[in-house]
Amino acid sequence: MNFDLKYILITAVAALLAACGKPKAELPAQYSQLEEKVDIYPDYTDIIVPPNIAPLNFIVRDSLADAFVAHLQGKGAGLLVSAGQDGVMQMDMSAWKKLLSTCKGTDISVSVYARRGEKWFCYKPYTLTVAEEPVDAFLSYRLIQPSYELYRQLGIYQRNLTNWDVHTIYENNREYQNNVNHCINCHNYRSNSSADMMFHVRANHGGTVIVQNGKAHKVQMKDSTIITAGVYPSWHPTENLIAFSTNKTGQVFHLYHAEKIEVLDESSDLLLYDVTKNEVSHIIRTHYDLETFPCWSPDGKKLYYCNADLSKILDYSMPDSTRAHQLMFRYDSIYYNLMSITFDAKTRKFGEPKLEVDAASRHKSISVPRVSPDGRYVLYTQGDYGQFHIWHKGSDLWVKDLKTDSCYALKEANSNDAESFHSWSSNGRWMVFASRRMDGNYSRAFLAYFDKNGKAHKAFVIPQEDPEMNILLLKSYNVPELTKDSVTISTADISKCVYETEAVNAKYIPTDATYRHQKPRTEHDAITGASPKNIKQ
Repeated sequence: MNFDLKYILITAVAALLAACGKPKAELPAQYSQLEEKVDIYPDYTDIIVPPNIAPLNFIVRDSLADAFVAHLQGKGAGLLVSAGQDGVMQMDMSAWKKLLSTCKGTDISVSVYARRGEKWFCYKPYTLTVAEEPVDAFLSYRLIQPSYELYRQLGIYQRNLTNWDVHTIYENNREYQNNVNHCINCHNYRSNSSADMMFHVRANHGGTVIVQNGKAHKVQMKDSTIITAGVYPSWHPTENLIAFSTNKTGQVFHLYHAEKIEVLDESSDLLLYDVTKNEVSHIIRTHYDLETFPCWSPDGKKLYYCNADLSKILDYSMPDSTRAHQLMFRYDSIYYNLMSITFDAKTRKFGEPKLEVDAASRHKSISVPRVSPDGRYVLYTQGDYGQFHIWHKGSDLWVKDLKTDSCYALKEANSNDAESFHSWSSNGRWMVFASRRMDGNYSRAFLAYFDKNGKAHKAFVIPQEDPEMNILLLKSYNVPELTKDSVTISTADISKCVYETEAVNAKYIPTDATYRHQKPRTEHDAITGASPKNIKQ
């Protein structure tokens, strides 16, 4: 008997045995009530869920049981699902959607029953609250190994959160080939719509791929005054403009450190790119500050970004060539504040920088600001230092309430591990973010409800058809972005743009952007602005 046939037979027998142990999806006639809570993976207990989310399939963890039944009961609707000894609960899609539709705006009670020997037991029920507001149906993300690797086997994908469909936006080479090896990153959309999208290609076939009107083209932003190509993009909500930072970035590898890698900016500025005219200019250009992570307000009248003042870190008696070396040994003393700068779309002029959140005075650091669609809240990540918080276990989600000028941590959504890249749903009621809370090594995409009072609720990992996927997948979710619609351009058309076209160089337009090459300021509060009130620790 050949190996393949043996494998098929063994698999078939295993499936048959599993099926024999799976009870009918019906309530036990008799059972004993337990006071203990059920242990399920992922943790979907007592959460608020969108009315359009895919089934929250889960695994019951009970080594004493050999069969399980779950009863989901809401007002006027119910659902029964069963599992064998493996505890894997996979719900019928149509029945699940009917349940959510009927129970929209109300609670669903979930009771899980376990068979131990000849007796059935029922765990303490938990609740699913079905929100009135849906989440944007499509989630784009990059899958990447969570450590320093070659540029192979990277992909940007789009998942339909209402079902199990996954669309490949673009993948690079699956096997290492030096002549085509390249990185892909920083996918971004305008105002939660895939009609305007972009991402970067690094190394071979490099350039910024921009998709508009269903067509892709590739551009390059190069000039002697620009540090490197643009990164960390943000589309203007109404003008055909994209704000970028331009960063000279390096990595520090720790020998003895729980956080493994530190990503450092040696220098960074802000750029404005005109998509229509293919022109690029500086927004802010400095020598002693680091500006990064630009983000437009929903009305396009203000640009938020992060800024680190190096005046207390660098020894300016030493030559510039030692800058990276100095920062490497002071990595945990680099603190980024949240800044803003006004913008006039008619004149294309920017105002003076304003300090929004003074994190540095508290020895904290801010990254990735994202403004809520109603313009009231700035969601950001706050960590102990630095700007690449994907590795920092102490990083949490915070918001600044622009109406009350107060800042506070989203404690209900945070965890004891790293929370990093995040984005809003178009209605402002949902946020998605990357978190390493499940195992400390791999980032997964989590959703959390953000209510009208500015409170975030318990976060939960996006559901999978096979709930074991989050255990078996050896890649991290990176830069989760929510959109209302799906990407329509084909993977083949994007690949053709990457491999078969040359990037067109953007024309550099000089501006009166601030440029400081003199000695840095000595006072930390030299930037105009005020610290927010009522910062809640």
